[in-house]
Amino acid sequence: MKAAVLHAFGEVPRYEEFPDPVPGGDQKLVEVRAVALENVVRGLASGTHYGSKATYPELPAVVGIGGVGALDGKTVTFGGCVAPFGAMAERTIVPASAVGYFMEVPDGVDPELASAVPSSAITALGSLSMAAPISPGAAVLVQGATGFAGRLAVQIAKLLGAGRVVGTGRDPASLQALPGLGADAVIDLARPDAVVRDAFAREAGDGYDVVLDYIWGHPTEVLLETLVPKGFAPPKALTRVVHIGAAAGHTVALAGEMVRTSGVSIVGLGGLDRARFPEMTRTVFEWIRAGQLRAEVERVPLAQIAEAWVQKVHGRRLVITP
Repeated sequence: MKAAVLHAFGEVPRYEEFPDPVPGGDQKLVEVRAVALENVVRGLASGTHYGSKATYPELPAVVGIGGVGALDGKTVTFGGCVAPFGAMAERTIVPASAVGYFMEVPDGVDPELASAVPSSAITALGSLSMAAPISPGAAVLVQGATGFAGRLAVQIAKLLGAGRVVGTGRDPASLQALPGLGADAVIDLARPDAVVRDAFAREAGDGYDVVLDYIWGHPTEVLLETLVPKGFAPPKALTRVVHIGAAAGHTVALAGEMVRTSGVSIVGLGGLDRARFPEMTRTVFEWIRAGQLRAEVERVPLAQIAEAWVQKVHGRRLVITP
């Protein structure tokens, strides 16, 4: 079969022949239909991700950890591929025990959208319902709102009842599109720090209840400085920062006062209840089918994996199709 094959960590996968997978025991054969080219897929193939060696215990191997395919006569989401058979191939095998990944894609939901949207949407949905649950009318700041996941986060915050959503980013055209997705205000992170700091303070109003942080790094340092009260006044709001991504840097300089007096708590995604993922996937599919959740995807044939792998896109997701 044809597949995207990784021969060494850090290399670009090659489009070439790979042995056909033969399921054994409780394994299932999946005919692949669509696989999203997400940052985590590139990260795992780089060899520097903490999950690289577990995902690819030996090379060569087919890249990709999940997608949408045909299984038992149905179009389903799948994951948990059995190494060395990853998702970016004509066929792959998955253990039947990976039942949490097998969600039937409803009629009216495009398989390419079904492969690209749920993982990013569940990150935002899980953050706002488990890691930092919001109440109706809450103020939510999305750091990195112009990326694919950030654009979904803006919409999901509104769908969950947020009263005010502020989105940040560096690309002017992408920022201009955010109000059409539900953002009440936008902040251009490309401006000087002093301007950005004033914008954070101005748009906070009575304070941010939750920050979904897809970028980390220096922009988050500037934000945290803004949240420190001036004088002895208490913070206007207790702000929960959910650390999701690190597009702007892997570290922040965290002064003690940023935590001690700002009312800020910082959490990650490790505590999300994976047992709720199927329920959340169904919710995401319903939003897509109802036209309440919009995303932009670009279809790329598997044969063009090398070009797609190094292509830079912003605000949309590349979807590989065999």
